[in-house]
Amino acid sequence: MSSIPADGEPPVAPAALLSIEALRVCFGGPARAAAVADVSLAVHPGECLGVVGESGAGKSLTFLAALGLAPAGAAVSGRVRLGQTDLLAAPEAVLDRMRGGRVGFVFQDPMTSLTPHLTIGAQIAEPIVRHRALARRAARMRVLELLEQVRMPEPARRMRQYPHELSGGMRQRAMLAIALAGEPQLLIADEPTTALDVTLQAQILALLAHFKRERGMGLVLITHDFAAVAGVADRVAVMRAGQLIETGTVREVLKRPREPYTRELLSASAEPFAPNPAAPPGTSGAAPAVLAVDDLEVRFAQSVGGVRRRWFTALEAVSVTVAGGEALGVVGESGCGKSTLMRAALQLIRPHRGRVQWLGQDLLGLPARRIRRLRRDLQLVLQDPLASLDPQLSVEQLVGEPLQIHEPSLSSEARRVRVHAMLERVGLEPALYQRRAHELSGGQCQRVGIARAMILAPRLLVCDEPLSALDVRAQRQIRLLLAQLRRGQGTSLLFVSHDLSLVRHLCERALVLYLGRMVELAPTAQLFTRPLHPYTRELLEAIALADPDLQPARLAKVALGEPAAPLERPGGCAFRVRCAHATALCAERSPPWVSAGEGRWVACHHFRLWADGMLSP
Repeated sequence: MSSIPADGEPPVAPAALLSIEALRVCFGGPARAAAVADVSLAVHPGECLGVVGESGAGKSLTFLAALGLAPAGAAVSGRVRLGQTDLLAAPEAVLDRMRGGRVGFVFQDPMTSLTPHLTIGAQIAEPIVRHRALARRAARMRVLELLEQVRMPEPARRMRQYPHELSGGMRQRAMLAIALAGEPQLLIADEPTTALDVTLQAQILALLAHFKRERGMGLVLITHDFAAVAGVADRVAVMRAGQLIETGTVREVLKRPREPYTRELLSASAEPFAPNPAAPPGTSGAAPAVLAVDDLEVRFAQSVGGVRRRWFTALEAVSVTVAGGEALGVVGESGCGKSTLMRAALQLIRPHRGRVQWLGQDLLGLPARRIRRLRRDLQLVLQDPLASLDPQLSVEQLVGEPLQIHEPSLSSEARRVRVHAMLERVGLEPALYQRRAHELSGGQCQRVGIARAMILAPRLLVCDEPLSALDVRAQRQIRLLLAQLRRGQGTSLLFVSHDLSLVRHLCERALVLYLGRMVELAPTAQLFTRPLHPYTRELLEAIALADPDLQPARLAKVALGEPAAPLERPGGCAFRVRCAHATALCAERSPPWVSAGEGRWVACHHFRLWADGMLSP
């Protein structure tokens, strides 16, 4: 605790843990524009600095360059001090001791950051042995302690597993354990919650806040989402095109932003609980169904060493319809069966039981060639825009390919006219038409994916997490684009997402899944104002708000443990192990799927008590 200053004597601020002064990063010689231009920042012990900006703003590059990890060909100048050490002048051996020791990193994509052929335990033990000089046996015990601290379920089992055997949330917890293994004074978390579902996002943010508070370490949280910093950061720095344009306390920047760009980013964050007068027109199921899924069950064979072990039920007894012109959102945590439902509906995987009908025709009995002819009306936009586009084809070729397949009689000139009209409609400039996917931004790649899907004017567009990896402004642009295309072409939308705020602004109805089972179906506005299932309430409470007055209290209530794995689904009501109001009845049998009136359905033994207010959330 700091001492009380004498009268008239200003308080002495603690020395900065990391100090960055006039940092500049250039590529291709001094004539080229700087990727990071004269950025000055500081991080103090026990403080979280949130660094916010769009993709390409220079957020990650600033801290990679500061710690000697800039890409090859980068010219770095300025001054960077970690304590008393000048990092830009330090030899590589000194930097190597710093990284993983005094400074820990949590990177954006844990799957590509973790070594695939090493167990999780071995990867956490490596910085312990290297930086803490512990023997292997002591290091193993420390690994177990770290996994327990990051709330990894079954830590003794997980440390023997490989990255591909863990869920996304577990991999991010493993990355956090690796970053903490060297007992760092400074932790840099680069987009640690991107593409995670809302409950896992809340848990990772709550863990970061917990470790900052308990260990008194400095924390840098790099993100494109103001809601992510609202409950964790003490100060915020906003970057744009390599420049630092605004800094201040979290309350100053989020409540009273000075710069128009900061205000624009804040307004681009979809407010999940605000009224939505601009909601797209829809039918809420009143029009005839174009897609009907009835009693769908999907199973996968689980095996070890090539020998079948058991069947895993990914979806069970799922029934839902999508009406003509309607947008239906499918929400839930990772592993709940959202993408499995989408793939089964499109016949990309074969269900074990049930029925899928398109315009009254049963798809399960159709041969593959008949299914292929129906593809022009059943189009798909995938989660990773770069991975879903052929890297050898230009933008014009990518968008024109569906016309070549489904309208082969079209002349090349007529095809080019159609393609250019669609690319213009999705907001892509002619200068981009001959580029390849790797030459585009994430938002531009997703626009190409949408143009490719919409070029045939499909009756149904299925979107599988299409916005999870985009920054907030790109998300807003794509969201508005999807709504515009729906209005223009009358296309039905099946929108799979873990982001309930996007579903709120795009869809008329929402289906909530938990561990492969339906738990609630309702008009979206009612789902947000009066959810009937405790799981739906938990999802809504996990949504991060860009409000520093509200978000810290929401994070403080987050349960830090990993949700139940799909393979470990309990009997009876699967949610009962997380529900504060579970009874013996919940353990005895699964709740039925019953109507709650007003177009609402729910699977909860006690939903009437929730609806009547006899049980508090």
